[in-house]
Amino acid sequence: MSRHSLSLAVGAVFGVVLPSLSLAATAPATSTDELFITATRTPEKLVDVDASIAVLTREELARATGAELSDLLRFHTGLEFSRSGGVGQNTSMFIRGADSNHSLVLVDGVRFNPGTIGGASLQNLPTALLERVEVVKGPLSTLYGSDAIGGVVQVFTRRPEHNLLEVGFGAGRWGTREANVQGALAGETMSASFGASWLQADGFPTQSASTLARGYDNRSYTIALRGDVGRAEVMLQGWRASGTAQYADFFLSPVDQDYVNDVAALSVRLPVNDQWNTTLRISHMQDDLRQNQKPDYLVNFDSALTRRNTVDWQNDVTLGGHQLTAGALLQRETTRAASFDSLFDVATNSNSFYVQDQFAVDASAKHKVLLGLGYTDHSSAGNQATWNAEYGWQPLEALRFSVSAGTAFRAPDSTDRFGFGGNPALAPEKARSVEIAAAWQPALGHQVRVAGFRNRISDLIQYVVTDFTTFDGQNRNVEQARIQGVEVAYQWRGETWSAHLEGTRSSPRDVSNDTWLLRRARNSATAGVERHFGDNGRHSISLDILRSGARTDFGDVRLAPYTVATLSANVELLPRWTAQLRLENLTDERYELAQGYNTPRRALFAGTHYSFR
Repeated sequence: MSRHSLSLAVGAVFGVVLPSLSLAATAPATSTDELFITATRTPEKLVDVDASIAVLTREELARATGAELSDLLRFHTGLEFSRSGGVGQNTSMFIRGADSNHSLVLVDGVRFNPGTIGGASLQNLPTALLERVEVVKGPLSTLYGSDAIGGVVQVFTRRPEHNLLEVGFGAGRWGTREANVQGALAGETMSASFGASWLQADGFPTQSASTLARGYDNRSYTIALRGDVGRAEVMLQGWRASGTAQYADFFLSPVDQDYVNDVAALSVRLPVNDQWNTTLRISHMQDDLRQNQKPDYLVNFDSALTRRNTVDWQNDVTLGGHQLTAGALLQRETTRAASFDSLFDVATNSNSFYVQDQFAVDASAKHKVLLGLGYTDHSSAGNQATWNAEYGWQPLEALRFSVSAGTAFRAPDSTDRFGFGGNPALAPEKARSVEIAAAWQPALGHQVRVAGFRNRISDLIQYVVTDFTTFDGQNRNVEQARIQGVEVAYQWRGETWSAHLEGTRSSPRDVSNDTWLLRRARNSATAGVERHFGDNGRHSISLDILRSGARTDFGDVRLAPYTVATLSANVELLPRWTAQLRLENLTDERYELAQGYNTPRRALFAGTHYSFR
């Protein structure tokens, strides 16, 4: 994009935002009743959370016609993505520069990461069926076990608590079509909800050297049943996504793979007394990938399967000013794969135990402390002890300081141990992190947050060539990374206007060979503005802009900086009938997230939504 185009795009945001700031004196502040769960496993008011977080609301998800989850999360600082082509293609997420498999993804509290290779399949989570997304930036292995080095993303599916029937349809560029339905029946002691979503896209060529368009289809379903049994609340819920993703292999040959993602859970929450709540969740997760064509250069058929059963028991106790959380997380996982001429069928067990205490040091609650300790007995990582500590000081009602530190680990997955270059003797990857932050509310509706962070990750697993004639090798713990940086964020919410400006300057380095970590920018910034208008703010229009700095890719290739903008609108045509428009890549920017792979050009998507409630 030319400098002139960039100036116009950024100027559009500042030209709208800055004149509107004078209205802030009469604008209401962000709702203090909004709750956040993921950072501590317990509900907290959003304004009381000291951790660095990001939230996608139902309103943001509802207007995301034709968008993937990564298309929305990328407009929050500290969250970067790499995608191998268009919709439905493999997507990697980097939270504060950590590797993609250093981010734990939960769906309704159930671990979604596969046990074979790579990160969770974010591209298969349809935004139409989601209620909310919470992101915590920082280590949380103490509460969640392996993988939570860079942070945790928790996705909540929709579970309406009142009678409801909604339908939606959408279409857009690259032959994109989608439809969804959501329904619910609610009573005083029982409720039921369901959702279904269908998305299909003809796509575009995934690789720049190819002219063959590659498509994607996704069929997803959710169901939730809730009932009161005596004093206990019982919940049965499930989500399933299945479909086909087309792509091109290393030789640009057309291939495709079928996928199935399942999450199911039965949970019982019982208030033992006024001070003690206990929750037991039994869950099952499945991640199944099967390639439909067998390339000539592979002896084995490409496939990867993870099945995981989990028992999660959590106890929340209020005792003399202390909020205690303690529990156990027991996981039994089986993985099978046939890929790159490697075959394995592996069982992995993990038993985690944790305790956390939150308390105020003084009666005025100006000083707050969080202490957490976790212990994991993992069949591939051995015994791992982790900890988290936070201290928050609020000298003024509008000013708060916090300092936090913690440790985390990632157990070698089955592919690391038994796949291509497999090494059963691998040690876990370990991390130690610290963060210092300050939050200030200079006026009603305004908030400024500055955070400095440092994360050191050791024993990173890398394939090491041992024979340069055959290029045979082995996975080994040889790498170390140091990621440090500063995040600055400003947010303002008014009666009809809202805006945010965020920026990150970081140093994601591989200290083993003094190089930059691949596909991660040192500088990035996001800006957004939203305007509600009409009676009760029933119409809205928003503009989001992302500016990402240069990155490096394999072979020391430089990926150029880029700027993308998305314009969205939501219009109420009639009561209960709305229309959505989303213009992606407003300036038609040409850019790469991975060397040799195409990214979406300018595209228009339109949708409509009707509620029979």
